Parts: sequence; structure tokens; C-alpha cells
Amino acid sequence: MRISEMNWIQVEAYLQHDDRAVLPLGSTEQHAYLSLGTDAILAQRVAEEAAEPLGVPVFPVVSYGLTPSFMAYPGTVSISLRTYAAMIGEILESLHTSGFRRILLVNGHGGNTPAGTVATEWMASHPDAQVRIHHWWNAPRVWAAVQRTDPLASHASWMENFPWNRVHGVTPPQEQKPPVDVDRLRIMNPAGVRALLGDGNYAGLYERGDREMLQIWQEGVEETRALIEGGWR
Repeated sequence: MRISEMNWIQVEAYLQHDDRAVLPLGSTEQHAYLSLGTDAILAQRVAEEAAEPLGVPVFPVVSYGLTPSFMAYPGTVSISLRTYAAMIGEILESLHTSGFRRILLVNGHGGNTPAGTVATEWMASHPDAQVRIHHWWNAPRVWAAVQRTDPLASHASWMENFPWNRVHGVTPPQEQKPPVDVDRLRIMNPAGVRALLGDGNYAGLYERGDREMLQIWQEGVEETRALIEGGWR
């Protein structure tokens, strides 16, 4: 359930019998022909669908993350590591103050992996709390489903093309894009990244059929739900 659809009285009542919460982490960055909000849209939705049957509140997605390499693409927003770490730490502190003790970070953006380190450091001074980070798009079940469908898949390719993060009226190319040299990308400045990468797709087709995509999505929802349900101390 969305925390935005609850009032503080309901949250206080919830905390009398449960202390779990979900915080989605996303980004605002280029995704070729897909929405700039892809990572945020998908993280929020998979978290909400996973948590709904369990009655666990889902907080609004953190829509900005670490994506300095894509700053040559208009619409991309990147914040510094220092700012991001402080923000995640302060959100965790706020949730802890409210009474939440088991928090799952559902991450939709590869650049946000430092959030896991922030959580580990934060827990060291909050021994009564548990925080886990779940990179939903490449977790074991989802990644296995992607590989079964088409092993040539990467950023801004078909594997991120779901019905809810497409841009209305935009038809992506129908061809398969050959893989870019990712090692070269890692040592380039933003202008060089754009020159080498082009439209933003790293490798593969731009879209596949909705039936295949919804099967992958269901794996993501179920895998996320299992983490919300179990595995806590």
C-alpha cells in the first residue's frame, strides 16, 4: 500500500503490529526511446505490486540518483555521491524515528549501488534495525528469465521496455543494436559516452512482445515479495 494514501494515524496503528516498510530507489536518466523516469517508474511499481497483498507500506520512490556519465543527454539528473549518501541515510533515520525496523530498498538503477553501503554503515549504529537492498532488475529470478528470453539485453534495450514506461507516440527502431564497448564507456566523459553510445541503448532489440515482458515482470514482483515476507532476523 502506498504511504501517500495513508495518514499518520493509520501509520501509527500499522506500527503496532508490523515494522516493515519498502523504499524504492530510482533515477532520472536517458533510456533511449523509453521514459527518462524508467528506473523510478519500474522500481515504484514493482515495489507496490509486491507489497500490496502483504499490507506493507511503500514510500514514494527516490527519483534521483547517481548517473554522471549520462549528463550529455538532456533531461538526465545526477546528484553527487555525498548528497546521495546523506539523503539515503537521513531517510533511513526518519523511518527509524517513526518506528520502522525492517526496511527493504527496492533499487531500479545500477548507479545507486552505494545505497547498500550506506545502509550497512547506518545499521552499525542502529543495531535494532535491518535494511536490505534488492536490485530487482538483475536479481536471480528476473535475470534468469531475461536470459531465457534473449541473452542480448542491457540498459535501455528491450529488457527495460514495459507497457508502463513507454513514451506515448514513440516507436523505437526494430533492429537489434550491436553491443557497445562498455569498458571504453567507463573511461569516457559524458560527451564521449554520448558519442560512442548514440541513442542510449547498450545492446539488443529495443522491444519484445508484451507477453514475454509480463512474464519477466511477474518474476520480479514475486521475487520482491518473497524478500518483503521473509529473510529478516
